[in-house]
This record gives sequence, structure tokens and C-alpha cells, in this order.
Amino acid sequence: MRESNQDLTNTFKDSYVFEFLNLPESYSERDLQRGLVRQMKNFILELGKDFLFIEEEYKLQVGNCDFYIDLLFYHRGLQCLVVFELKADKFKPDHLGQLNFYLEALDRDVKKPNENPSIGVLLCRDKDSEVVKYALSRSLSPTMVSEYKTQLPDKKLLQQKLHELFDNEKDKK
Repeated sequence: MRESNQDLTNTFKDSYVFEFLNLPESYSERDLQRGLVRQMKNFILELGKDFLFIEEEYKLQVGNCDFYIDLLFYHRGLQCLVVFELKADKFKPDHLGQLNFYLEALDRDVKKPNENPSIGVLLCRDKDSEVVKYALSRSLSPTMVSEYKTQLPDKKLLQQKLHELFDNEKDKK
């Protein structure tokens, strides 16, 4: 059974908050990965329901080469493997090549016949939505690019933005 794009949109968020990791201002992808694995319960709660953790640094062998998926999950509702590729920097289109390679290897060598095609989620520190749109326009694999924040915005900034929104709505009436 193929899931629709709406099901994917309802399952995966466009942005995640990993404040519970308490990462320093400067960190590596490995620091991010270790933090998420250490805090797996909180990570899964942030992702949503039906995710089952399989392994970190999941080893794929293609030809004579070894490759390692940062985090591999299974989603019960979508009935598919879900790759989380972690990037400690801003989204770059070449990140998708790596992710699509992992998805192809999983679908050829790991996926069970009754399972749907694997899904990839690229978690980047930041993203330019226009660049993401161009990069995904020809992608055949079900792939999401989500950004994450390691801290919520300052409370005063949030209050200011809420006041601005409230004032704008008030002016429209």
C-alpha cells in the first residue's frame, strides 16, 4: 500500500526542536547523533508516534564499500524504513545524493517485500526553502528536508512576535 504525500506531510514535520540535547553553540554531526541516541526517548517524542529505532551508524555494504546511515528507524503506520541523515550545517543539494543512495541500497538489499519504499529525512541545521524545492523537484525517492533548532527562540522575541501578529490581526478588522 503506497502512502500519499499528505500522509508523509502529516507524519514528518518541517522543523524539529532538539533543545533537550543541550548542545554547545559549535558541534559536529557526530555530537548531534550521540546526543539524539542518548536522548532517544525525547527524540522519538519529538518525531511523533509509530517510530521504532533500529540502529545508529547502520552499516550498508554496496560492492566492496561500506556506508553508514546516521539513524535508521521503522515506521509502523507507513510500513517502511526511515533514514535520518544528520547535517550540522545548512542544507546543500549534494546531501540529497548521499541520502538517495542510502534509500536505493535499503530498498534493494534490506527492505522486505511487504514493506513500502524507504523514506529519507535530511535533518539540517538550517535550510533555504527555495533551494530545497529546486533540489527535490526531480527526486524520485520519498524524501523530506527538515530543519532543527537546538534552542527555542528567546522568550522576549516570541512575545514581541505574538504582539505583532495580534496587532496585525486587530488592524485587519
